Amino acid sequence: MEKAKTEGKPVIKEKLATASKKYHEFMDDAQFVNDRQRWINNGRKFIMFLFKLVIIVGVCYVILGPVIGIISSSFFSDADNYNPMVYLIPQAPTLDRYKVAMQYLNYWKTMFSSLLYSGTLMVIQVFICSMVGYGFARFDFPLKKILFALVVVMIVIPTHTIMLPLYMTFAQFDVFGLIKLFTGSAINLLSTPVPMYIMTFFGCGLRSGLYIYIFNQFFRGLPKEIEEAALVDGASTWYTYLRIMLINALPSVVTVAIFSLVWQYNDTFYAKLFLISDSIVISKKISTIEASISNVEKILDPNILELYVDAGIVLIMIPIVIIYIALQKQFIEGVERSGIVG
Repeated sequence: MEKAKTEGKPVIKEKLATASKKYHEFMDDAQFVNDRQRWINNGRKFIMFLFKLVIIVGVCYVILGPVIGIISSSFFSDADNYNPMVYLIPQAPTLDRYKVAMQYLNYWKTMFSSLLYSGTLMVIQVFICSMVGYGFARFDFPLKKILFALVVVMIVIPTHTIMLPLYMTFAQFDVFGLIKLFTGSAINLLSTPVPMYIMTFFGCGLRSGLYIYIFNQFFRGLPKEIEEAALVDGASTWYTYLRIMLINALPSVVTVAIFSLVWQYNDTFYAKLFLISDSIVISKKISTIEASISNVEKILDPNILELYVDAGIVLIMIPIVIIYIALQKQFIEGVERSGIVG
């Protein structure tokens, strides 16, 4: 028995060696190596696809979920609102919420005034911020770094921290005491949009620091040879800026224009701080529609009143959505180039 076992060990070793050799030959086979690498790559791609899908679905749920809920509930009738079986899709949809909301918002007149107000501020902001950004990008002047640091401070510091000085400044507006010297008293600019126009014109408007930074980064990425060629052709600094550089910065102009229009349109902080009329800022007027409908229409159920508010919110969103859809391509291109260039 011991002799048989001794003689069998070399056979087993030989078989193991042969199996090991065949295994290594199989593992080293080019076709298998390629297949294995392809399986690994496909597995990684599938895992990344699942990860991206989860992130996208989560973000869409967080962002679009409330919007879809608001749009859906704005069509609810009273019966749908009280029916626990109704979810998102109303059984008896109605447009009465929109009719009442448009009436109490004075929709068309207020929308025109709001878009005119936001549009004029947007034009001023694009021109002023682009000019300031171009100056920081192309010219050297005393205290340049300190002034640009102040621009960054405008981005970082919350506006709530300076609301009291802003309020007092425009409640008793006086330029170096000259107004009081000639008229006898300071001017109260509250209850008018004038404070917003003054701030925007001097580069201190809503998010102006961010817009200056965007333009500065974009202009720094443009080749200086463009300006040198214009200078050789006899173009002045203003001509070069307005007719050449600003045209080349069109992606940033579109980006800043859309940001400015949307944020001005949705702004309620400055509108309430400076007591700007509801007939000018429609986003401020939506906050009073619930009380108005409750008092006049004698609707006391908060759940029903919420449906009218939802309809008003949808009406306010429509112009901005249309503007974004119309300029979506230019906006995305502008955001990408503003983030990469420079």
